[in-house]
Formats: sequence, C-alpha cells, structure tokens
Amino acid sequence: MASTDGKTSNDSTTLSVMNFQPDESSKKRKGIHRPMPTKVFSKPSNDGVKPSKVFMLVNPYSGKKKGMKVAEAAKQLLEASEIEVEMHISQHSGHLVDIASSLDVQSDQAIAVVGGDGSLSESITGWMMQSKDNSTIRFGMIPAGTGNSQAHDFGIKSTEDAVSRIVNGSAQSIDLARVELTEGLPGKNKGQMIRYSHNLVTWGLGVDSTIKAEKMRWMGSIRYDVGILMAIMANNRRHASLYLDGHKMEDDFTLFLIQNSQTGGSLLPLAPGASLDDGLMDIGILKKMTRRDILKAFGLLKKEGRHVFHPRVDYHQFKELRIETPEPTAINIDGENIGSTPLSMEVLPSVVQVFH
Repeated sequence: MASTDGKTSNDSTTLSVMNFQPDESSKKRKGIHRPMPTKVFSKPSNDGVKPSKVFMLVNPYSGKKKGMKVAEAAKQLLEASEIEVEMHISQHSGHLVDIASSLDVQSDQAIAVVGGDGSLSESITGWMMQSKDNSTIRFGMIPAGTGNSQAHDFGIKSTEDAVSRIVNGSAQSIDLARVELTEGLPGKNKGQMIRYSHNLVTWGLGVDSTIKAEKMRWMGSIRYDVGILMAIMANNRRHASLYLDGHKMEDDFTLFLIQNSQTGGSLLPLAPGASLDDGLMDIGILKKMTRRDILKAFGLLKKEGRHVFHPRVDYHQFKELRIETPEPTAINIDGENIGSTPLSMEVLPSVVQVFH
C-alpha cells in the first residue's frame, strides 16, 4: 500500500514496515537525503465560531517558569476579543488532570492550555475522564514549555498566533492514544493509571535521556542533547516483548519512539511519517545497537529525520500496542516521565479538536 506523502507499507500476513522515500531535492548528509515527510493532517479542518468563554489552564512552572507571564498576555488578548476568561493555575504535577476533570465546559466554550506538551496531556486526560461527548470541545494550545512539540507541528509561532486561532474558531480533529500503565517510575510504583497521549510515548534510551535531562532543567532545551549523550554512553541493556496489533517481537532493543506527532524533545524530527488524524500511531524501533551505531542514528535523526534510513531502525503503524519487560522500566508520555511497564495502548481516532 503506497501513500501520497513519501511512505509506503507492505500489505502481508506479517507486520507491515513503513518505507520512506528520500527527498532528492535535499542536500545529502552523511550520504543520505532527508525523508519525504507526510502531511501533518490527512483531513480538512472544521469550521467554527469564536468561543464565548475560555477556561484557561496554566502551568506556571513550564519552560523557565514563564507560564504566568504568557497566560496574562493571552488573557488580555482574549478579553480584548470579547471572550470571557476563567483562569485555573496548576499547583503541582498532575494537578491539571484534576482541574480539567472538574470543569463544566459547554459546546460554545473552550479549554486553552498554557504550558508545554505535558500540560496539554494532563488537561486532555482530565477532560477525557469525564463521561461526556468529548468531540465537541475545542482545545487551544498557548505554548510556554521547553519543547512545545505539538505547537510546532501545528505551526503555532507565538502567543499572539495561538490566541488568533482561538478567536478564529476553526479546529482540527486529532487522534489520541489511551495509555494504561503503572503509575510512577521503577521503584516508586503506585498502581495502575490511565493517560491520554496526544504527542508521543517513549521507552528505552529516550526515557533514560529525559530522566537525566530533568536534573539539568537550568540548561534549557540543550539539556535534552546532553541527556541523550549521557544515555548513549551508558547504553543499558533493555529486553522487551513488543506487541503491535497482535504481532509479537521479543528481543533486546535500544529505543521505542511511539508517535502521534512528527516532532518531540527539543523539536527533533522523530517520526516524519506521522499524521495527527490518520487513526494510527507510528513506532520507530531502534534495535539493539552498539554505542557507535546509536551515535550514528542520533546524528542522522538531528539532521532532518534521516535516522529512518538507518539499517537498525524500523518503522511501523498500529492501532493497539503492548510492552512487557522482565522488570518494570520507565515510560515517558508527552514529555513527562510518569510511569512504568507493563503498558497497553489503544488509538482513539479523532476524539478531540484543537484550534488550528
């Protein structure tokens, strides 16, 4: 089955592999063209009207603690457009889940999240936990985090740009992944939890790197690069059983990059074949590698996603996924290190709308 955007997957009784086409108009890096990316959206946006009221959910700790400053600026712009604003401020990690789950949002109103990918993830998770029709409520992204991967894929460039989209009212339906896993990192488990992921889920070296990076927040976005280098040098052994739509793979692996959006971390092009609304999620599997192979793969990744052509990297698409490991291993969801294996995922097509 061939796509229109530079990727193909082979139909067979076995699990299909995504094959990326090189963009021959690009300059070669390390002898490889960049891949042809797919379209971020496969479906048209939904026309809408300006919301009458916005529930603004704010993470004041996002980025370099600039959340409140961004929120106040956004509030002024929204009120200048005659939109009522009700502000709610997060006090601790996970608080936005509780806040969003308690909101009574009408169909002519909206939720706007000031923060990064993790803040949006918490807010969507809280709202999805309500037993309501989620598809009618629109979310606004007002980026104030370190990475802002989802805002990047939406092309949101500033607070003013984000607010203008809310005022315009048009929205894009996006997929989510319902993720069930163990709450807390290994050694700090607290029982089962459910999160709804809009961006990415990571297992393996990538989580090791973000755990290290979180201890270096003072460095800003460069901490991701430092964390990756430290994790590569450690190159811990990781064994897992991976199930994709019923197909089992058991081996030693380096990293799973499970993506709904194309970018992650410090805007790295992790999944150039991902679309936010195609009813599927993409997984990049980095097989067991030497340090030299890992360094080469990450060098290619940083150069416009050329890692997809590395011989030890495979990409697949799926609707259901499960990860089992001999011992609990860490999981990162939408930029936050919050859980451990075992993990189960189910893709929910077009269940929320985001202003676009």
